[in-house]
Amino acid sequence: MIMNKTEKFIREQNRNDLALQKYKLIAPLLNEDLDSFAACELRKKIANQNDISERTLRRYLNAYQKEGFHGLKPAERIRYRKDLMPDNYEEILMEAVQLRREVPKRSVERIIQILEMEERVAPGVLKRPTLQRHMYQAGFGAAHMNVYQEARKSSSRRFCKPHRMMLIQGDIKYGPHLPIGKNGTMVQTYLSSAIDDHSRMILFSRFYDNQEESIVEDTFRKTILKFGHFDQCYFDNGSQYTAKQIKRSLAKLSIKVSHAPVRSGKSKGKIEKFHQVADDFIAEAKAKKIQTLKDLNHYWEIFLEEYYHNRAHEGIREYYESIGTTVPKEGISPLQEFNRDTRPLTFLDTTVVGEAFRHHEIRKVDKGGCISFQGRKYETKPRLIGRNVEISYDPAEPQIITVSHEGIEPFQAEPLQIRDYCNAPRILPDHMQETIPETSRFLDALEKRYAESVKRRADAISFGGYKKEVSDHV
Repeated sequence: MIMNKTEKFIREQNRNDLALQKYKLIAPLLNEDLDSFAACELRKKIANQNDISERTLRRYLNAYQKEGFHGLKPAERIRYRKDLMPDNYEEILMEAVQLRREVPKRSVERIIQILEMEERVAPGVLKRPTLQRHMYQAGFGAAHMNVYQEARKSSSRRFCKPHRMMLIQGDIKYGPHLPIGKNGTMVQTYLSSAIDDHSRMILFSRFYDNQEESIVEDTFRKTILKFGHFDQCYFDNGSQYTAKQIKRSLAKLSIKVSHAPVRSGKSKGKIEKFHQVADDFIAEAKAKKIQTLKDLNHYWEIFLEEYYHNRAHEGIREYYESIGTTVPKEGISPLQEFNRDTRPLTFLDTTVVGEAFRHHEIRKVDKGGCISFQGRKYETKPRLIGRNVEISYDPAEPQIITVSHEGIEPFQAEPLQIRDYCNAPRILPDHMQETIPETSRFLDALEKRYAESVKRRADAISFGGYKKEVSDHV
């Protein structure tokens, strides 16, 4: 069975998610400072806490050491999905997951019953083992839900990833008002930041004059370009972080997105603590009487590099003390902790990152061969008149638009320029060019039809006279 791109993408994401779950289990065992005895004890502890065998942990660890993260992905199996799930299995699976999320203790049988009663699937089509397997692969099996329920009970507990670039937290904070509006009016600024969960290192942070979705995209795009790939990011439920575009962009780079529980400020403790530090800067910025966004970000960068990143962080000390590791008397700064981490940085090709963050939309080409985008007209090609085309653009440079359509090479659309004189007529492709006729094929066809009609009438008259002559002789 041939899968479309969406199906392949979803399957690959599921494989990545399962690999990530395995990685989380073995991550503490990757510490090179562990001796054989400590590793054995830690392996037993992890196995007991997660209800898996030590043999399974060793298998995960060996796979990771041989092939890295890819080695943790489950092997791809060819399945004839139509024999397993209905054609709309993606929709069915989403509904099944939602039903389990609503009531975690719902059995697979009960979920199937509800789906059948709601007429989302025909009775008898959906089998329990099939749905159970798909839900497990999606991370919503019975074992998963037990873990999630336990996590809900302890959602206020502190956590810290063992290595850098495993989890990145993002958030937006109100900044100072600046006289950067029309005629010097005061405008609210917003601080968008990305912080490494383990080291407390600020990977990217900047003030903006708006709080649109684009500032989050800009934050994480530049984070990835500067520091490379990370496993997962953690957001609140603001519209900027639940938007499809940021989820789609990160998913294309195999980065998992998770959200904090609603009204759970403690779960974002690290970045909330950082925001308190930002408050100190904002107070100093007001004393400095900063007037422009450029100056605000200039001093903010200095503040981060010279002050925040080089100060001992109490959170880092608390983390190491909690696992029984001695911390130097002078403490450890975010920059020190980030740089001394043994986990390598994985940098991505700039083209790959750029493509992941591009926006894609559909536009119809008008009779003038133009499309409309953000209040402007852009010229395409005459052959596309009346057709729907896909446009893609970088939100940082929305004026540069790439037009794509099946059968033609993608090209950059040029802004329409209306001048004080008419441009030379567009050269149409050969198949659209007007030709000079040698004659009127329409009139020729009519003449031929007329001659045939005359002949038919003549024959009819002749035959009628013949019949009359015969009757006269009778």
